[in-house]
Amino acid sequence: MKAVIQRVSKASVTIEGEKVASISNGLLILLGIVNEDAEEDIKWLSNKIINLRIFGDENDVMNKSLIDVDGDVIVVSQFTLHASTKKGNRPSYIKAAKPNIAIPLYEGFVKQIELDFGKSVQTGQFGADMNVELLNNGPVTIIIDSKNKE
Repeated sequence: MKAVIQRVSKASVTIEGEKVASISNGLLILLGIVNEDAEEDIKWLSNKIINLRIFGDENDVMNKSLIDVDGDVIVVSQFTLHASTKKGNRPSYIKAAKPNIAIPLYEGFVKQIELDFGKSVQTGQFGADMNVELLNNGPVTIIIDSKNKE
C-alpha cells in the first residue's frame, strides 16, 4: 500500500462538476493498492499517517500530528501510484490491484483512519474520474509505502 500524503490548507474532490469532498487544514491522502496488500498494511499505514509529525508547533517546527492539530482528511484512491515506467513511455499499471481486491482494502483504510483518528474522513469515489484541487501547505509532500516498514 502506497500513500502520497500532502499537508494542505484546503483540498476538494469534484466528480462530474459536483464537489463531493472538501476540507480545510489537514491531509490529502492519495492511496494506491497492490494485490499483496492486506489488513496489516491498513493498520500500519493508518497509524503512521495520523501520528506523522508534519504540522508546525508554536515555534513553526514540524512537531505536531494530525491528531494534535485536529485536522481534516480526504482519502482518494489512485492506482497510478503503482505505475511502472521501466519500459517504453507508456506506464504499466499491472501491479495495481483490481477493483475486487482494491475496493475492500480502500474502504478498510478509510474506516481504520476514522477509527484511529476518531473523526470522519472524506473521500473521493473509487474508480471515478475525479478532479482533485489542493493548496499544499509548506509545501509538504511525503510518500510512504507499507512494504518499506523497516
